Amino acid sequence: MLVRDAMSTVVLTIGPAHTLRQAARLMSARRIGAAVVLDPDTSGLGILTERDILNSVGAGQDPDRETAQAHTTTDVVFAAPEWTLDEAANAMARGGFRHLIVLDGNGPVGVVSVRDIIRCWIRAGARGTREDATAGAPAG
Repeated sequence: MLVRDAMSTVVLTIGPAHTLRQAARLMSARRIGAAVVLDPDTSGLGILTERDILNSVGAGQDPDRETAQAHTTTDVVFAAPEWTLDEAANAMARGGFRHLIVLDGNGPVGVVSVRDIIRCWIRAGARGTREDATAGAPAG
């Protein structure tokens, strides 16, 4: 299976000046765990995750004053839609993160998470198990 099969195409894009509370509200409303941060001044892409917000709040910082820019990961590993899920999982494991921004030639087209990959692997395994279980069964 490929990243394009697992990725969410709901891409929340925010600016670096969004507060963490604004980002959290938007992420919560869309039921997603990461936002792509697009800085129009640098044309750079970064990612802000639920963990980034949690770490800030846990450190006692004010989510109404803290901006996405201050908590965005800018050293991002990007995935291509053609990557296998194994390649994406390996990149996440090596980097110690749970989300990858998926890029094609025109920019971000999705986000793939560990949860997305697991969901696909489970579905594929369940199909394989059912097919294997019925493969030699007599009809009728």
